[in-house]
Formats: sequence, structure tokens, C-alpha cells
Amino acid sequence: MRVKILLSLVLALLFKTIAAYSNGKIRSACESLKPEHGYSSSTDPPPYKLTVNSSKFSPGDQIQVTLSGATFFKGFLMEARDFGNPEGGPVGNFIVMDSAKSQLLKCGQGSAVSHTSAGKKMEIRVLWNAPENSPPVVSFLVTVVQHYNVYWERIPGPVISQSGVVPSLPNPTAVTDKGQATPSPLPPQPFSSEGCGKTKSCLRDPAGCVPAGGSPCFFLSFSVEGEAVLFELSGPADGYLSFALSMDKWMGNDDVYMCVRDGKRVDVSAAYLRGRTHPENIIQGALRDVAWSWSDGVMKCRFRRGIYTPQSPGRFLLNESYYLFMAHGPTNNGKIHRHDCQPLISTNQKVISGVPEDLTGSRSPEIMKFHGSLMLIAWMTSVSAGVIIARYFRDEWPDSALFGQTVWFQVHRALMIFTVSLTFLGFILPFVYRGGWSRRAGAHPYLGCVLMTLALLQPIMAICRPPPDSERRWMFNWLHLSVGTVAEVIAVLAMFLGIHQQALRLPEPGSTTVLAGSIVWGVAARLLLEFHSRGLLKIGTSNSTDQEAILSGQPGQSVRDDKGSQFRKVVLTVFLCGNIGFLSVLLYTINNM
Repeated sequence: MRVKILLSLVLALLFKTIAAYSNGKIRSACESLKPEHGYSSSTDPPPYKLTVNSSKFSPGDQIQVTLSGATFFKGFLMEARDFGNPEGGPVGNFIVMDSAKSQLLKCGQGSAVSHTSAGKKMEIRVLWNAPENSPPVVSFLVTVVQHYNVYWERIPGPVISQSGVVPSLPNPTAVTDKGQATPSPLPPQPFSSEGCGKTKSCLRDPAGCVPAGGSPCFFLSFSVEGEAVLFELSGPADGYLSFALSMDKWMGNDDVYMCVRDGKRVDVSAAYLRGRTHPENIIQGALRDVAWSWSDGVMKCRFRRGIYTPQSPGRFLLNESYYLFMAHGPTNNGKIHRHDCQPLISTNQKVISGVPEDLTGSRSPEIMKFHGSLMLIAWMTSVSAGVIIARYFRDEWPDSALFGQTVWFQVHRALMIFTVSLTFLGFILPFVYRGGWSRRAGAHPYLGCVLMTLALLQPIMAICRPPPDSERRWMFNWLHLSVGTVAEVIAVLAMFLGIHQQALRLPEPGSTTVLAGSIVWGVAARLLLEFHSRGLLKIGTSNSTDQEAILSGQPGQSVRDDKGSQFRKVVLTVFLCGNIGFLSVLLYTINNM
């Protein structure tokens, strides 16, 4: 009987313990964040991470905190702690966003969040309320249970700080009296480009620039030192400098490292970029030996990062291949804003811990280079040649036909079909690149849409045109001329705006001068031909009546004027040579961006 009673008590106690852990009522772990499972925390890299939607806060703000992982988990306990006193207990209060998966626990002066059941979970989202007496820097900690005997204790999460406060980062070479690491200052000398491609890898903009050369130079170098990599980043920036490791040439899902100016200090931090949004700070403990300087408008920062970071699962491994992004832009109270220009993207992927290379890169994506090239070919050369042929060469080759039509008409039609085809291809490329409409491109995309509409309208009108002897033919002629002229004017405006877009920003003032020169060159050629056709230039006559033809009994017969024809052909040839020259310069510039 006693045995039965004792067995019943043991089973009841066991059931109570298991139930307590499965329902998340684990207030006894508030202080230590340690499950009382009788097992030790796993030593493997945790497959879970915490992320936040902002690295800065003010008292009363709400910060969204997300717990996610590469595999499921059953239980968790999440808290916010004073970064300067992590053993001082939870701070602030949480708000659960899904009460079926998470619940609040009262822990001292603050609250914690835990699971409600032992069901499998992949993600938990909660809101953290910053208290009025919030410490200046707050860190998030979480313990995650995958199975009863498999858990990770006190996984460090993001470190967030109040506006104007820079959190200290781990740095064995500069430690305060309290044992907290603080970044150390860099000497004023610029970083050295010596050894690029030999002892370290470098990415520079402009290509081959020297940080100590006196000219603006954005410089990123990295070299392997044992099990770590030393990174150096510098450039002319008043706000922030950053670089990212990316699997592709598109922004999103990138491992980002930022040097952000906040007053007289520079905050060096690591972040994760989900898309075209603000970076989300994750674990900063992966950086060490952090140092920075900002002087005379030039920012520099240096840090080391382990090739493997088991304590920071959000970081990319440095023994794999990535594209490198380098960007800069403005800040406001330590918060970064959109970069000033398109990021510099390395041409090829690079193994960060691999053989040193002197890397090359471009600020213009290939797809946008094609867009610019197609539009310039269509509206600088193709359409101009087609208009000149139609307007001033109708009397050429009168006795020749090409596929049953006059030569001038077939040449004109071929050039215009070519123009519309290039315009259509060039039109869709920016939408493919942006994944939709670009809201930051100003008037350029609107002009492009109008131009595409007019370009498609022209062949539709040509197909529906009345016969040459129709009484309504004059209406088509004027509409065809008017729509074509308006399209050319809009194309000119769009081209001038296009060469200054972030994704295709050509060097100034050279590119604007070349484009303006091509426009003036085309206008001059058309004026010469127009003056000649109206008899204002007495070089032959464009449609004369030959005296011999009259005497031969054929009065009024139109006879070609060899001198006038030669003049027109010379003007066309000179125009095409000059136009192709201007176009070649711009295409070469685009290709070498």
C-alpha cells in the first residue's frame, strides 16, 4: 500500500513538473533563463535568432521582436535586459501578438514572454514597450527549447539604444573599468591600398583609387588573420558607410556591416537586410577590435570578425562566396536613410577568406545598362535617321523598288519598327529590375510611359492610314507628324533625366555635354535639309523642271537634280557619322560604369 501511495506521489509530481514546463509557466527561470530539465545547454551553434525592427528607441516606443529559426522549437523564454547590467532582471513590458502561441510572465519589475504549449513553432512575434525609466542601452535574451533535453540557454539577441546613445561593442583592446568593451579611435592617417590583390582583397570606387591620394575614394579591404578576417572601410561620408555580403546582385537577405555617424562618434554595427528597407540589427557580438574615426568629412572604421561565428548565427560564414555591396548615405540622429547613389556591387562573387584579389565593381546594374543603351540607340540614332529619310529623301531612287514599295518608305518603316522594338524592350527592363513602379525616379518613368504610348500609337496609325488620294489623307499626315514630333521631344527630356538616375548615373558634366552635342548635331542636320528643301540654300534645286525635258515635248516632268541629291546624301552621311560617334561615347561610358 505504501508503495502504491509513494508511486502515485512520484507520478503526480512528475506530471505537475511536465505540465508546468509545457504550459510555459516558468517564473522560477525569470532570473537565470535556465530550464530546470536536468540537462546542460547545447554547445552547438543555435539555429535560432532574435531580430528587431529598429535599433533606436525612445521611452514609450514599441519595438517589434521576432524569434525565428531554421527549424522548429517547442518552448522559449524571452526577456529584455539592461545592457550595462544584464543580471539586473527584466526591463520593460511585452505585448503578445498571438496569444495562442505566447503569453506574458510577471518577472520582477518587468515582464517576460514564454510559450503556451509544447506545440511546434517556427516564429514568434511580440512587442516590447520601452519604460519611461528605460536604461540607455537594452539587449534581448532568449532561451529556446527544441526538445526536453535539447535547448539553447541565453541566446544573445539585438542590442538597441536610445536615440543619441551609442552602445559599446566587444573589444579586447579597449575595456572599461566595468568590463564593457568600447571602440577605440583610429589614427588620422588614411588606410593604405598597398598590398591590394597580394596580401588583402580590395574593392574601390573609383577603380584603383588610393585613400591617401587626396581625391574622393571609397575603399573596402579585408584580409585573413588566423580564424578571423580584418575589415577596413573608409570614404567621404557625413552620415554612414556600409558594406554587405549578398548571395546575388539584388538588395535583400544580406549580411550588412555599418559605420554610422552619431554626433561626434561613429557606431560600428552588424545588421541584416531583408529587402529595400531599414536594416535590422541582430547580434553584434561577432565584431571585435572595433575602431573608428571621422575627420574632415572622411569616415573610417575597422573591425575583426571570425570566419565562423557560432555565437552569432545570423552572420554569414566568411569561407563562402558572396557579392560585395558598398554604400553610403545620410543619417538623422543616428538613423540611416536611403543611400545617396546606387551601391557599388562587385562584378563577381568573392570568397571572403580566399585568395586576395583586387576586385572591380559597378554602381549600375547590367539590366539598367541595357535599358539605357537600348533607349539611346532608339531615340538618338534610329528615329532621327528614319525621320530624315521620310522627309527629305522621297525623291531619291525613283525608279527603284524594294519588296514592292518605294525604297525610302521601306527604309523609313524598317527604322521605325526597329525604334519601337528597342523602346518596348528598354521599357520593360526597369520594371523587371525594380519589381514594379519606382517612386524615387522623379519624372523619368512618367515620361517613359508617355513615350511608350506614343511609340505604339505611330504604327497603329500607319496601319489604319487612308490611301494617298483620299480626302482624309491630310489628317493622317498631320497626326503622324505631330505625334512623332511630340515623341521626339519627350524622348530628349527622358534621356537627359535618365542619365542622372541613381541606377545609371553617368559622370558629369561629360555625359550631359555629349548628349546635348548629339541633339544639337541632329537639329543642325535637319535645319540644313529643311532650308535646302525650301530653296533657302541654293545648292541645286530639289524639284526642278529641266529645260531639255520641256523641249523634248515633256513639259512639267520632274527631273532629279544631281547636285541637290548629292548635298542631301552628304548631310545624311555626316549626320550619321557624328551621331554614331556621340552614341558610341555614351555607350562606352555606360558599359564601363
